[in-house]
Amino acid sequence: MNRLSALAVALAFLAAGCGSSTSPSSSSSPTKPTFSATLLPSSEVPPVAGPEASGSGSVTITFDVTKDAGGNVTAASVTFVANVSGFPPGTTVVAGHIHKGDPTCACPVAISANVSSTVLPSGSGSLVLANSAPDPAVVQDILNNPGNYYFNLHSMLHPGGFARGQLSRVQ
Repeated sequence: MNRLSALAVALAFLAAGCGSSTSPSSSSSPTKPTFSATLLPSSEVPPVAGPEASGSGSVTITFDVTKDAGGNVTAASVTFVANVSGFPPGTTVVAGHIHKGDPTCACPVAISANVSSTVLPSGSGSLVLANSAPDPAVVQDILNNPGNYYFNLHSMLHPGGFARGQLSRVQ
């Protein structure tokens, strides 16, 4: 009976050891880090007034990154999925970008979403956008400090931006 107990204890330790060998990979940084932002006209600097002040939206930003042995981004691509609603029918989206800056500034573009002029016939819609070669150093900084960046969409009526939100990491 003692031999059986000793065997059971040995198997338990072996199983625990095997189970822990997979945990380091689960805690490693994902190769597709994902961010989101709530897009609001009131978050623009200055806040949007007029007909486009009534809408809202969200964006999900997914990076596909390659990293070196030190964990630094060496190449990346990015996909943007923006959903907006409540804007005036016929709102034309002319640009979309990630900017580096806090919520109080109108700051320079860091990564373009490569928007083609898109009309929202009903004032609502989805845009799927991409950038196949953002600067790896900028991507690394976004991964490290997402709150220092915001995404916004620009329209014909508000070329400086009509809906904006700070990035937060989802995955």
